[in-house]
Amino acid sequence: MIKVGIVGGTGYTGVELLRLLAQHPAVEIVAITSRGDAGVPVSSMFPSLRGRVGLKFEDPSVANLEACDVVFFATPNGVAMQQAPGLLESGVRVIDLAADFRITDIAEWEKWYGMQHASPDWVAKAVYGLPELNRVAIQNARLVANPGCYPTAVQLGFMPLVESGLVDTSHLIADAKSGVSGAGRKAEVSSLFSEASDNFKAYGVSGHRHLPEIRQGLSRIAGTSVGLTFVPHLTPVIRGIHATLYAQMTEDADFQALYESRYANELFVDVMPAKSHPDTRSVRASNTCRIAIHRPQGGDMLVILSVVDNLVKGAAGQAIQNMNIMFGLAETEGLWQLPVLP
Repeated sequence: MIKVGIVGGTGYTGVELLRLLAQHPAVEIVAITSRGDAGVPVSSMFPSLRGRVGLKFEDPSVANLEACDVVFFATPNGVAMQQAPGLLESGVRVIDLAADFRITDIAEWEKWYGMQHASPDWVAKAVYGLPELNRVAIQNARLVANPGCYPTAVQLGFMPLVESGLVDTSHLIADAKSGVSGAGRKAEVSSLFSEASDNFKAYGVSGHRHLPEIRQGLSRIAGTSVGLTFVPHLTPVIRGIHATLYAQMTEDADFQALYESRYANELFVDVMPAKSHPDTRSVRASNTCRIAIHRPQGGDMLVILSVVDNLVKGAAGQAIQNMNIMFGLAETEGLWQLPVLP
């Protein structure tokens, strides 16, 4: 059994990790930490886990995380870079679901996250955990930087086009929408029911923290710097990311076949039939990304629709997919949950 620890188990990503790991046949959850809720039974805070998770939250200073095979950090940005190096040096493998190790340019990271990086040496050693791109490197990784939710939907949506060289990568556009759970479990006015319900708005138009991560990933795929306009929106739903992506063709091709071929062996990427319109409900609570390709009026602009559950394929599910790869398990182990309808 893989002995697993979770640092920061009280947020939406933390409870999603618990939900999925509690059903994983090869996992034993041995520690869950929370400074503010130490001593509180997990099932008391999250009744959905009654009978499946019998642990109590522990203060991270006393939790025996060094006894774990792998530790997930489901913490705010800036925590893992402080605490993960000690675990890594003791031989524990780490998967960070925050942004501490995603961006390789330290100055760029510090600009967007507004703090000094505490462990730049580990940034250089981290593997970016997008399995459909970095599967081989993830296998032997000691530290995995789990992608963000928007970056997962956008990169998977653009990847076949950027790899093919059949579109103008200097003018890519990502128009993306997220449910309110993407903002986390903290109390904020913008996430209140009376503020978010029956409402729809863009935010971060001048610059969002996920922009440099997406741009870095697409530039690596393209082998050259890409131009990207990324505009996120908040929608009055709980879960889900819907990314509408635009790319101008430079050459004609059978783009439906291109996507089907690229993702033919990817069990968590579903390329839908031509002219489909995937919706966020079709992936809710699952580790699936659904993609559809459109070419409106037969013109030279391609429109790609990409949907994921921001808490699963966009966070906890993808982290477990990475864990499976790291420990030589089938990627689907513990992740066969079907989407929830209605």
